[in-house]
Amino acid sequence: MDSVWFDGDAVGYLDQRALPQAVVRERASTVDDVVRAIATLAVRGAPAIGIFGAYGVALAARLHAGDRGAFEGAAARIRAARPTAVNLAWAVDRVLAAPGDELAQAERIHAEQRDVDRRIGEAAVALFPASGNVLTHCNTGPIATGGDGTALGCFIAAQHAGKQLHVYVDETRPLLQGARLTMFELGAAGVPCTLIVDSAAAITMQRKEIAAVVVGADRIARNGDTANKIGTYGVAIAAAFHGIPFYVAAPRSTFDFALASGDQIPIEERSADEVRIAAGDAVYNPAFDVTPGHLISGFITEYGVVREPYAETIAGLAQRHVSRMAEAHLPA
Repeated sequence: MDSVWFDGDAVGYLDQRALPQAVVRERASTVDDVVRAIATLAVRGAPAIGIFGAYGVALAARLHAGDRGAFEGAAARIRAARPTAVNLAWAVDRVLAAPGDELAQAERIHAEQRDVDRRIGEAAVALFPASGNVLTHCNTGPIATGGDGTALGCFIAAQHAGKQLHVYVDETRPLLQGARLTMFELGAAGVPCTLIVDSAAAITMQRKEIAAVVVGADRIARNGDTANKIGTYGVAIAAAFHGIPFYVAAPRSTFDFALASGDQIPIEERSADEVRIAAGDAVYNPAFDVTPGHLISGFITEYGVVREPYAETIAGLAQRHVSRMAEAHLPA
């Protein structure tokens, strides 16, 4: 099912907050609606946010036709709706750079994401055994990307290739994207899966013979440091201790070539009310953490698996993308 789409005079989206209890489709008909949907996690997942934001800019172009200043102001609000996921800023900037062609540019971004997800899945298949257990954190399926999914897309592609994987799914605190969305999507795809609480990831690696961990990403620096949903860093540490390969599945658009390291990645903090139980309790509620590149076995991208030394291979990824876009006569 599509998670985002353009709906004439609005941007349509699947409200992820209602799943799995209900499938609710909504329409964002104003810039306020677009920003609110992103900020409240009605639309989430870095690639999906990027596509949604691109459609939002196309909507803003129509709402503010003839007033470039108001249009650019609306686009800036959409761009700032969530600070950590680089896909949002990348997509907004790309649509802004196509005056008069905003909707067509947003549609191209969406179509490219579908192709990218397919290629990421194909690149991952060889990394998995013929059968075995794997583990993931947060939600990275079609709902989160607008395509086939990144990390979940890898598992689904492996199943289509005849491999028999069983996925252990972290519930993913505080909003339970793993429990609500990943389990829903894997079940719909027919991939065997088991839900675990976040704090059970280490014992699951110890007792369940986990062959690999695959997660998604919201932003990746040039040295391989990776921001992803809070809890990913701990999973990576546990995987390293147990000698388990830890992969990040992400499109080129998630790599921020302007950042030298993860120290420069802004970390969003969510409302304390999401986790507070007793009134007045002090709460630290970061939405993301940063996994150092040295804990990552490789990045599964549409250009294949990128491995260390990341300072060199990630730079090479940027050049490969520019060359491919030039060949296709598309903006990078």
